[in-house]
Amino acid sequence: MNPSLFRRACAAALALATTTTPAVAAQSGDTAARAPIGAKARLLGEATVPHKLAFRDTTVGGLSGIDRDPCTGEYVMVSDDRSNLQPARFYTARIKVDGTGVRSVDFTGTRPFRQPDGTVYPAPSAGDGKAVDPEEVRVDPLTCRYWWAQEGDRPSAAGAPLVQPSVQFANRSGAHRGRLALPSNYAFTTGEPGPRRNKAVEAITFGAGSTVLTSAVEGPLLQDGPEPTLDTGALIRVTQQSRRGAVLGQFAYPLEKIFAESDPSSPWAPDTGVPAILAFPGDPGRYLVLERTWVAGSGYKIRVFDATTRGATDVRSVDSLAGRPVVPMRKKLVADFHDLGVSTIENTEGMTWGPNLPNGERTLLLVSDDNFSQEEVTRFVALAVR
Repeated sequence: MNPSLFRRACAAALALATTTTPAVAAQSGDTAARAPIGAKARLLGEATVPHKLAFRDTTVGGLSGIDRDPCTGEYVMVSDDRSNLQPARFYTARIKVDGTGVRSVDFTGTRPFRQPDGTVYPAPSAGDGKAVDPEEVRVDPLTCRYWWAQEGDRPSAAGAPLVQPSVQFANRSGAHRGRLALPSNYAFTTGEPGPRRNKAVEAITFGAGSTVLTSAVEGPLLQDGPEPTLDTGALIRVTQQSRRGAVLGQFAYPLEKIFAESDPSSPWAPDTGVPAILAFPGDPGRYLVLERTWVAGSGYKIRVFDATTRGATDVRSVDSLAGRPVVPMRKKLVADFHDLGVSTIENTEGMTWGPNLPNGERTLLLVSDDNFSQEEVTRFVALAVR
C-alpha cells in the first residue's frame, strides 16, 4: 500500500446506519441466513525479514499479497512497488510453518509481471497510463497460473492518466495470459461513481472448488456512502464471478467503525479497508476477511473476521447502497492482533492458508507491507484456525 494511502483529507461524514447490525433483519425462517460461522484463532509465532532485503537485483518489500502454491508447496507474494524501484513483480519463497510458528523464510525467485506485448510495466512517472499497482496474488488451483489484482489509479493531479483496476493472470514466469472482466461498478470514472482512490479491488480468492473467483473493493464506492468514522461503519462490495467473468452475485460487507480518535496534531485522516479475503475450502460463500485500520497516534489495528454471503442481499443491480435497506454479510471476529499478543502491529495486507496441523487445526499465514519505509517492517505472522 502506497504511503499516500494514509494522507488524504477526511471525507465529509454523512451518517450511515452502524454496519454491525443489518439494516433489515433476515427472515427468522431462513436457515441459510442462520448457518453457523465463528472460527477461532490463536497465535503460533512470527518472523521478520530484514528491511529492504536485496534479492536478485530487487528490493524485497511492499508485500501486499501472499498465496500457497499447491503445485510446489512454496508461497508466492506480490510487491506493491509500482515499478518505482524495480519493475512490478512477484516473489516465491519456501516458508516453513508448523505448530511453533514461522520457522524460516527463504526467498527462491522473483519475476516481473509482463504486459501483453512482453515488456515490463512502467513507473507512473512515464505518464502513459500503463502503470499498475499490484496488491494481491492467488495461485489458480487448476492451472497453477498466477492471478493478480491491481487497483489502478484514480488520479488526484489534474491531467494525470486514469488507470482502471484489473485482475490479470500470468504464467509462472510472469508472462501475460489474460484478464478477468470486472463488474462495471468496480471501474473508476472521472465523476462521482466508482471506487475511491487507493480503494479499488485489492482482495481476490478462489473458492467453490476453484470455480468461483471472489473479489472485494477495499473501501466503499463513492456512491455507496462515506468511509467509516468513529460513530459508523460502512458497506463495501464483495463480488462472486465465474472464471470467465460472469457475475454470480454481489454482496455488501459491513466494514468496522474507526477504533480510536486520531491525533489532533496529525494532518492525516484515519484509513481503513479490506486488503485480503480468503475462501474457506469446501464451504461456498464463507470467507475470512482481513480488515486493516490505521489511525494517527494509535497505529494499526488488524482484525480477521469469519463472514458469509448466506442470507445477504444480492446487490449487483443496486446502484447505491447509501440508505438502502439491504441485508449485509454476517460476520464474527476471529482474531484481533492486539488480543493475540503479536509483538508489534504492522500494516498487514496479505493472508493465505498454510498447512494443516496434526491436531486438525489449519495454519493461517499473514504478511505485512512495509511501504518500503524505515519505520515499518515485513513480518510474517502464523495463526492456528479451528
